[in-house]
Amino acid sequence: MAGGGRRTRTAAVAGMAAGALAALAACGGDGEAGPPVLTWYINPDNGGQAELAQVCTDEAEGRYRIATALLPSDADAQREQLIRRLAAEDGSVALMSIDPIFVPEFAEAGFLAPVPDDLREEVTEGVVESAVQAATYQDEIVSVPFWANTQLLWYRQSVAEEAGVDLESAVTWEQVIEAAEQTDSTVAVQARRYEGYAVLIQALVAGAGGAVIENPDDEAENLEYGLDSDAGRAASEVIASLASSGVGGPALSSSDETAALSLFQGDRGGFMVNWPFVWRSSVDAVDAGSLDQAVVDDIGWAVYPATTDDAEPAPPFGGIQLGVGAFTPDADLAYEAAACLSRPENQRDYFLSSGNPAAAAEVYDDPEVQEQYPMAETIRDSLEQAVPRVQTPYYGDVSTALQRTFSPPEDVEPGSTPGRATDLIRDVLAGEALL
Repeated sequence: MAGGGRRTRTAAVAGMAAGALAALAACGGDGEAGPPVLTWYINPDNGGQAELAQVCTDEAEGRYRIATALLPSDADAQREQLIRRLAAEDGSVALMSIDPIFVPEFAEAGFLAPVPDDLREEVTEGVVESAVQAATYQDEIVSVPFWANTQLLWYRQSVAEEAGVDLESAVTWEQVIEAAEQTDSTVAVQARRYEGYAVLIQALVAGAGGAVIENPDDEAENLEYGLDSDAGRAASEVIASLASSGVGGPALSSSDETAALSLFQGDRGGFMVNWPFVWRSSVDAVDAGSLDQAVVDDIGWAVYPATTDDAEPAPPFGGIQLGVGAFTPDADLAYEAAACLSRPENQRDYFLSSGNPAAAAEVYDDPEVQEQYPMAETIRDSLEQAVPRVQTPYYGDVSTALQRTFSPPEDVEPGSTPGRATDLIRDVLAGEALL
């Protein structure tokens, strides 16, 4: 099929789904006597979302009941399952846990019920800035921030001290790479050809004051590209340096979040950019006897590095947004439920039980959160500075094009790679190239 942007692919899925799922549209949440059943399609976790569903069901006192339905573990597979249902106008989709990168696509396709005017302020008040940005499309709040995620710069304190690098203040990627070279240590990143690498590329561009696309919520033919620029070249220089210096490790081109953590915990571990899950994972590894306590005691953390001296750090943003299906007959109740699920106290409990950081800033002042996550304040600081990935309905094509043109890392050329990536994105969205 010729490339035509994410909207084209959404329409294709819609056509495939119309026949197969039409019957499901009649299977709304309140087919039986009793309160309406709001089905919440959730991403896999350790059961924390199901527990919150019960909490909010109890608080509803019979107005509704929330039932959870598990989505696949892969984000693309989650997207496809939801789009198939929504394209068939399936009224049983009341609530959805949506990866932020798909929110613009769902909003553009008309798959999200409008957020009630009186709820917009409630669900965004006291929420970190990056999560509010991720909930916004074309200047409208279209989803409810649930939990938020960001990457930190993790480091071995002993290595930083040996290198003489001060991580109490903002640092650049150049300083981090030089520190690793001086100490014969590594800088663990995610550079396999997958979404994690697109996260790194976009954070590096943003950390140089640039953007892959300047007006991401516009029509494809009107998009203005910012990758073939000083910021894009600075981002490419960091990737090229990680590869050519060897500090990215021997398997840079196959590194994901888990591999990066293993490299960081190894004998040459020095620095790493990664999500907060690494702390809990490291503590659990000590409890399991697979990691020495001395490694955990040596771990420090700081805000993500800036790409250039004259720009601010722009840490990656992740997490989950809550969406309400456009075809549910119980949209008002679903938004009432979403407001309950996303209340700060529920975000706190979910953070403590699942390890997924909160979108509500006040949660990071909680003593139990600070005890379990001593880097809580840094996570909040990072979330306030974080920059969401390109917020466009065409995100899947943009991400895939970035991964393709920037892979493998050792072949990245600052003078030409940003231009080639821009050309590929433009051609794909114009239907003139395939991915």
